[in-house]
Amino acid sequence: MRLPIYLKIAQDIKEKINSGELKPGDPIYSENTLCKTYKASRMTVRRGLALLASEGYIYSIPGKGSFVREPDNNSYTLYYNEMKNLVNSVDKTKLLEVSITLPNQRLINSLQVTRNKKIILIRRLFFTEGEPVAYDVKYLPYCKGMPIVEKEIQYATFPEMVAKKMSLFAIRKELIIYTQMPDEEIKKYLNIYSDLPLMVVEQKLYDREERPIGLGITYYRGDYCKLYAESYFSDSLLNEKYKNGVET
Repeated sequence: MRLPIYLKIAQDIKEKINSGELKPGDPIYSENTLCKTYKASRMTVRRGLALLASEGYIYSIPGKGSFVREPDNNSYTLYYNEMKNLVNSVDKTKLLEVSITLPNQRLINSLQVTRNKKIILIRRLFFTEGEPVAYDVKYLPYCKGMPIVEKEIQYATFPEMVAKKMSLFAIRKELIIYTQMPDEEIKKYLNIYSDLPLMVVEQKLYDREERPIGLGITYYRGDYCKLYAESYFSDSLLNEKYKNGVET
């Protein structure tokens, strides 16, 4: 079945941009031209242009029209899961501690809580083929009546830990990545006997109101973890949902 017309419009313009026929800053055909070319309504044309704008291909200037956007070469999408990376995956976790504590100054600042606000502390150790590869610490503001199920915590990623409290779609995530040398406690947990640096990944989660709802810090052996990022325009135009759709 043919693509819906608005998707056809978006796909054709997208191909011209990707091939270099339309370059950054070039104007896109006027709405009138697109309506005549595709025998489509103005609403259908605008729907196709809106899709291109949402995917980062074009931008609009009121009263002047739409133009090809300059690609952002500095933006990458980072894929991160504390249980999996490009080298290998965690096949076992050990739950070291689940407790309720009061925050220190760092947590007060990071989670924007008061000194008497209780915090859930979760500490885990990650293993691959029997070897400890990462030491993981999570901090969550404690909510009265919220159950702490250790079996669910043991193998959950950080967003999954708060999924019962709110939708994963409502969570905004931030990552900070840096290196540091391990202290004696982490050396002990990760069986480090030399000057092996750690790769540290801090995750902070926010709700829809931009309130911090969790801080996670994972300390990886420097010889264990690699992160992967890529830069691309999303290509959702040939999604199966639309392949099977009805032409508009």
